Amino acid sequence: MKQKCKIAVLVSGGGTNLQALMDAEHSGIIHSGTICLVVANNPSAYALTRAQNAGIKTAVVTKKDCGSQEKFEQEIIRILEAEQTDLIILAGFMSILSEKFTRHFEKRIINVHPSLIPSFCGEGFYGLRVHEAALNKGVKVTGATVHYVNEIPDGGEIIMQKAVQVHEGDTPEKLQKRVMRLAEWKILPAAAEQVSAEILNQTEE
Repeated sequence: MKQKCKIAVLVSGGGTNLQALMDAEHSGIIHSGTICLVVANNPSAYALTRAQNAGIKTAVVTKKDCGSQEKFEQEIIRILEAEQTDLIILAGFMSILSEKFTRHFEKRIINVHPSLIPSFCGEGFYGLRVHEAALNKGVKVTGATVHYVNEIPDGGEIIMQKAVQVHEGDTPEKLQKRVMRLAEWKILPAAAEQVSAEILNQTEE
């Protein structure tokens, strides 16, 4: 019987969500899975340093080096399969994945998005843009969503959501930090544990 689900985290930037996941594993919030690999599509992503400091294996795959989206995805699949990855977590991964890739890992890829889907999501909605759109609309409540990844940006089945209040005088930066702290860093580890446990149950059946 498999003891733990092997998790790979795909990153592009600073790795604050990766840090939240590593902290959650360390504290026992994530106990059905273990982070075995961090893959970046940006060689200067600070997330790689975070992973290396924690003794986690890292890999870098860039579209530029691979020459095409197809070869880029093939190389990521090769690395993930070599590590016998069970669950893939997108943590600020700035690359849209094709249907071919998402179908290959059906119900095995999860992502965190900084809004309450279906609001402020889909193509073009990432990073501060999401929070700018929420403030421009005048919403009083925003939040974050963890969902399964399919070929439609932010279109997969929702796993978990958490609401966050919008405050008077919020800037996109202030709101982004509050959503990360109060929602993303809570529900991403919780969803990672939930999905890891489900994958383990499936392998036992």
